[in-house]
Amino acid sequence: MSTTQSERLRGLLEPLVSAKDLDLEEIEVSRAGRRRVLRVVVDSDEGVDLDECAELSRSISDRLDETDAMGEDEYQLEVTSPGAERPLTEHRHYVRAVGRLARFQLHDDGELVARILTVDDEGLDLEVPGVKGRRPTARRIEFAGIDKARVEIEFSRKDKKEEEA
Repeated sequence: MSTTQSERLRGLLEPLVSAKDLDLEEIEVSRAGRRRVLRVVVDSDEGVDLDECAELSRSISDRLDETDAMGEDEYQLEVTSPGAERPLTEHRHYVRAVGRLARFQLHDDGELVARILTVDDEGLDLEVPGVKGRRPTARRIEFAGIDKARVEIEFSRKDKKEEEA
């Protein structure tokens, strides 16, 4: 997708997404055979449910029908939330991932898998799981030292409600 089309779509869709108290995370146009796929990824601090995606999809579809932003060719619209192993690229992504296990690629220190405990403007406080029966350890990393970060899938993760009880 060209930068101009991306900027135009973002300018067109961001007000619709914001009106639903959601964040526009990503816009992607790709090819699927002869038609194009417009994928709009949205999120919020509370997450996004299927009904919100469906309602937003109708609003976006109506707005796109009113304009020529997608041109004359057929396209399929997908409105979705970020996947389970979402990359963490914005400060708000880290805040939403508090309590979750994440994999970090660090500038100077290789790879680290740790649970995000707190987030502030400079960085993260983490809990690094212990190995072979050892206790977890605390660690602080600054945002400037992170090359990439991604939430890890946990099949046996304790729910926050369980931890509070």
